[in-house]
Amino acid sequence: MLRLPALVRLGGCRRYRVRSLCSAPPPQPVIAAKEPFPVELQAGKSYAWCSCGHSKRQPFCDGAHKKEAPGLAPLRFSPARDGPALLCGCKRTGSPPYCDGTHKQPEVQRAPPPPRA
Repeated sequence: MLRLPALVRLGGCRRYRVRSLCSAPPPQPVIAAKEPFPVELQAGKSYAWCSCGHSKRQPFCDGAHKKEAPGLAPLRFSPARDGPALLCGCKRTGSPPYCDGTHKQPEVQRAPPPPRA
């Protein structure tokens, strides 16, 4: 039988709040860089782009998400053609894994600098 969360009475008034069923908000990626990573890609080769921002092998995954951001996973992709590409470093692009210029937004530029290893 599904047990619903208890209602909590707030003060002397008749307002109630339902306790959350979720224990924590989903993990958010950290900004690895405030500019894109220029890379040379090979057509048909499989890559794993770091979506959490914790990898020491930016812009590619090194498995750091397993410890640092368990709710996030790398984006696996295979480019259609050989050549240079700009992969997102701020982890906020609308077209992952490729940079769309989101790093130029004030909220990204004002964010604290990424940690250095």
